[in-house]
Amino acid sequence: MNKEYKASNGNSAQPGSTLVRRVMIGSLVLLIVLVACSWCIYSWSFAQSVLLGGLLVNCSFWLLRMDAQRLMQRLGQTEGNVASGFEKTRFFLRCYARLAVLGLLLFVLASQMTINVIGLILGLTTVMFSVVIIGLSTGKCWLPSKA
Repeated sequence: MNKEYKASNGNSAQPGSTLVRRVMIGSLVLLIVLVACSWCIYSWSFAQSVLLGGLLVNCSFWLLRMDAQRLMQRLGQTEGNVASGFEKTRFFLRCYARLAVLGLLLFVLASQMTINVIGLILGLTTVMFSVVIIGLSTGKCWLPSKA
């Protein structure tokens, strides 16, 4: 899985990076579809909550992707357990800090404007749904076989 291969555009890329890119594009497409459907079927305030949740989770996922790439690059450059342990700790601290900032941002936005909780949760699940859809569409079995 660590082998490089030629992507469809001719550039060499890691297999995981194309999957992550597909998840991000799928999540944004799903977000657009959900916002449009919720605006037509329900109301603009519901669609606005879906959009808010979707944008927050997509931005957080994008930042997580950037941090993971930075971690892998730095782990490849460092030699020794102390430096790699420091990089891993730094990665986890950044993840928890991002989660805390996301929670504070949701709190501030909920106190300043009317947010439909169901719409917000629907928007926050767009990345999860796209991961499941992309994972099922690849057709690979991720579990070890019994043979």
